Amino acid sequence: MTFIKTTEQSSKYEHLETMSVSELLSNINQEDKTVPLAVEKALPQIETLVNQIVAKMKLGGRLFYIGAGTSGRLGVVDASECPPTFGVPSDLVNGIIAGGDKAIRRAVENAEDDANQAWIDLQEHNINENDVVVGIAASGTTPYVIGGLQACNQNNILTGSISCNAESPLSKTAKFPIDVVVGPEFVTGSSRMKAGTAQKLVLNMISTATMIQLGKVKGNKMVDMQLSNSKLVDRGVKMIMVEIPVSYDEAAKLLAKYGSVRKAVDHYNDK
Repeated sequence: MTFIKTTEQSSKYEHLETMSVSELLSNINQEDKTVPLAVEKALPQIETLVNQIVAKMKLGGRLFYIGAGTSGRLGVVDASECPPTFGVPSDLVNGIIAGGDKAIRRAVENAEDDANQAWIDLQEHNINENDVVVGIAASGTTPYVIGGLQACNQNNILTGSISCNAESPLSKTAKFPIDVVVGPEFVTGSSRMKAGTAQKLVLNMISTATMIQLGKVKGNKMVDMQLSNSKLVDRGVKMIMVEIPVSYDEAAKLLAKYGSVRKAVDHYNDK
């Protein structure tokens, strides 16, 4: 089967520069509406990968995202949100971007073309067989990402991928690929748009479903969240008041004493 990058095909819209702002926004919105439907088609693949990640984490493993450019940045964002949201250690979910942390803000020339660097970057984290590495690349052809997964496969490390092209080299490299085919972008080749949105949705699903399976959510509440600002402290206090019969001030004292909603409620109930 011939591999075709649908993410690189010409936009369905012509003469964008002649459109009004209203027309531009409406047309972008029309394209964006197709993304959740593309993700829906990939749900079985996402489920399979999440089950693999949960199983590895229960053995003490970690999750790594590797990517370049927009894909790498999205992985870093998802990883960085896990500790404050779910109260997990900062090294449980890790985002690695080609070119290092400076590439988060500025493109690093040729960083994505080095097929050997991802494995070097992963080794700095003492990657091992309990871990899972998910490669993210809209095109499905990024050498940095493919090379990283190839090295992981050779070292018995479980691999997954998120690509926006069917039958991509990346998908064929990963043991558990996810293909979200969103089609041509509104601006031809600008995969930060629909492809980036699709990747963000899938990453949300992977990390959130995994953390719920690991018991980091109770009911529908983030009971282990980090209390890093006054808004979150207030939210935590109100969550405690829902769980146990105490006033706002009493709940605030419990939260301050025990440091998390879960611990505050558990200690109260154990009295």
